[in-house]
Amino acid sequence: MSYSQQATAVQIIQHLKSCYVNMGRPQFALWLYTKMPEREVSPNGFTIATVINSCSILADLKTGKMVHAHVQILGLQGNLVVCSSLVDMYGKCNDVDGARMVFNSMGCRNVVSWTAMIAGCAQNGKGYEALEVFREFSGYMTERPNHFMLASVINACASLGRLVSGKVTHGAVIRGGYELNDVVASALVDMYAKCGCFPYSEKVFRRTRNPSVIPYTAMIVGAAKYGLGKQSLKIFEEMTGRKVMPNDVTFVGILHACSHSGLVDEGLGVLNSMREKHGVMPDARHYSCVVDMLSRVGRLDEAYKLARSIRVSTNEGALLWGTLLSSSRLQGRVDIAVEASKWLIESNQQQRYIGSYEYYITKCAH
Repeated sequence: MSYSQQATAVQIIQHLKSCYVNMGRPQFALWLYTKMPEREVSPNGFTIATVINSCSILADLKTGKMVHAHVQILGLQGNLVVCSSLVDMYGKCNDVDGARMVFNSMGCRNVVSWTAMIAGCAQNGKGYEALEVFREFSGYMTERPNHFMLASVINACASLGRLVSGKVTHGAVIRGGYELNDVVASALVDMYAKCGCFPYSEKVFRRTRNPSVIPYTAMIVGAAKYGLGKQSLKIFEEMTGRKVMPNDVTFVGILHACSHSGLVDEGLGVLNSMREKHGVMPDARHYSCVVDMLSRVGRLDEAYKLARSIRVSTNEGALLWGTLLSSSRLQGRVDIAVEASKWLIESNQQQRYIGSYEYYITKCAH
């Protein structure tokens, strides 16, 4: 294949892969990548970065590591775009050590690579490390943080309950002109709620112009944490009234709020409206909230009937039946606890609820 033919092939495949990644078809992008050797086409840096992005979307660490090996073979370990994509991929695949290894090896970094490293730490429960990397960025770089970086720092503050650090970062948000950004506003709403300052959450939210589903969901979840079920419902009604479409996380938040506020009828109404009115299919998380909600008011028989009526995978069922087991144990309903234990035993999920399992295992034998 001539140089011009090879260059054209790379451009075509790169264009196709970019289209499929943007269209939600990252698997096809990876398939195209595997076909490049057959056509004697050598990938360039942008092609590799696109493939790594596909691995990030799929959280496919195994393939991501394989592509990382190709990066070494192709001599692209000095490519800033490729290395930033690798840091992001490792972070999204829950391998913070892998992200740190690539990040530390980079001779040149920009705000994108720093953001990927901070986000990788924050998303994987390493809040202290995220704040430390942000301090390094502030000390070494002259570039200003972007809104993605600030949102990740705020998330780290939220996970650590660091209100002062969160307020300092809020100041950076205002100076950067990002306060009206949906992602940043949502992070601030969540941070203030988790740090015990829900009124601040409301102030941030009300400053957001035409909020999308993200800040609305953050407010609903934040109110739920404080047992403000009626306020969560009010926000939900405002949201749907403004034609903002709720997503699956929104419904987890509103059902959780109803559960912790004893708003059973309202919660059941929300569950029934999910599929028919909003086009969102309930899953184990939603049903677990409803099981918990019914159990809290002593309606365990209804909770048990609901659990038996739905089909879920083994892992999803562990959440559902584990919730029922815990509730029935607290209320002394041995009959339902035994049935829940049986399900967990048959599905080999008993280790998740070992305390209750050990107590009821003898009951299951009778």
